[in-house]
Amino acid sequence: MTGGPALAAPAPGHGPDGATARRRFVTVSFLFWFPIGMSIATGVLLFTERGMGLAAIAGFYAVHSLTAAAMELPTGGLSDVIGRRPVLAIAGLLNLAAFTLIGLGAAGWAIALGMGLMGLARALSSGPAEAWYVDTVHAHAGPDADLRTGLARGSSATSAALALGTLLGGGLPWLLGLTPGLGEWLTDTTGGLVIPLSVPALLGALVEIVFVLYVLSALTEPPRPRTGVRGVVGGVPAAIAAGLRLGARDALIRRILLTASAAGAALAAVELLTPGRAAALMGTAESGALVFAGLACAGFLCSALGSQLAPLVARFAGSSERAVLVSLGLVTLGLTLLGLTAHAMSALATTVAVTGYGLVYLGLGAAGPNENDLLHRRVDASGRATALSVQSLSLQLVAAGAGLGAGALPPGPLPWLLAATAVLAGALLWLRRAAPAKPPPGPVPRTEADGSATMSAHP
Repeated sequence: MTGGPALAAPAPGHGPDGATARRRFVTVSFLFWFPIGMSIATGVLLFTERGMGLAAIAGFYAVHSLTAAAMELPTGGLSDVIGRRPVLAIAGLLNLAAFTLIGLGAAGWAIALGMGLMGLARALSSGPAEAWYVDTVHAHAGPDADLRTGLARGSSATSAALALGTLLGGGLPWLLGLTPGLGEWLTDTTGGLVIPLSVPALLGALVEIVFVLYVLSALTEPPRPRTGVRGVVGGVPAAIAAGLRLGARDALIRRILLTASAAGAALAAVELLTPGRAAALMGTAESGALVFAGLACAGFLCSALGSQLAPLVARFAGSSERAVLVSLGLVTLGLTLLGLTAHAMSALATTVAVTGYGLVYLGLGAAGPNENDLLHRRVDASGRATALSVQSLSLQLVAAGAGLGAGALPPGPLPWLLAATAVLAGALLWLRRAAPAKPPPGPVPRTEADGSATMSAHP
């Protein structure tokens, strides 16, 4: 796959070894997602406290998703042209600005701008770290090196960061409320800019500084060809075009992209609707934030467990493809349970809903590493970040539409069951085994050592 200037393939044994690359990948994954986790538990409730309705809040999340979708391919191509490290550092700086705006913004335009910047950061970050890890492992151990274990640990680190961050972010406003008058003092002192529910986002901005410093110091890369503005402008469209051809050329990659779309529908429903259910159950926003934080923490831990179990699920199912089918079946079951209990508040219904919530994240966690293991065996280093961006683009586009739809629909089972139907459709795509990849049309491509990008020869 073409995607900008191709690098000569380093001889096996060069660069950081597999264990070092894995540790750095895990650390970067944790540091990027930890501040996002801190803002998850309070996001919807913070915007509600600022006077925004559910439709407006859905609009804010749509700004995030649509910005990420619009920029996925350009920024993925940018990473393939100028390198993984600078793109990740820019993503951290954008998140720093985004969390500051979200934490301090009382006006709708400020929140929308913050969500847009976060969406841009998401687009920038969706491929470079994983692409850096795969490139480094291939450089050290060759193209047949095991990837699934490192990808699973990176996914587990992401889930652990989200779990810990969500628990901390949801607990902070509750802790501030335990001290009489502290929340009111904080609000009065800052003229209403800082309220207890905005503290997690502001702390997340501080963590982004640590993330940027670590990326710049730890993610070493081989020298790339010197690229000026003209080279960047010329190389990115080529990477975008190559990314858009992925799904048309390869049936397996097409399945992966459609599966990412189904995951976007599931996540949009869960992230938009669950905080309100928690607040309704508890009666106040702060208590709801704490309950949702605990629930989200459990969900992300389920995702981490699913990621760790991904290699085992693949061995048990017989292949990575079958593992994706089984995993998406769990997601469908979880969303169905959440839909069937949408109007119930009894202890039994709450237990069933919590079980469904856990199944959604367990299934998504198990599906991800197996999907990406298949993806990385279809593309080479020159277009790896672009391929991941196409995958993220599929998720973000559907998440934006599904979030707007869920916000417009009446509360109840319907939004949940529609999301379950989308995931079920994605699961059914994996009933048949995909054919081997077809070689790209046209002349026989040169090898990477000749200076040209090629499609991976792995089945």
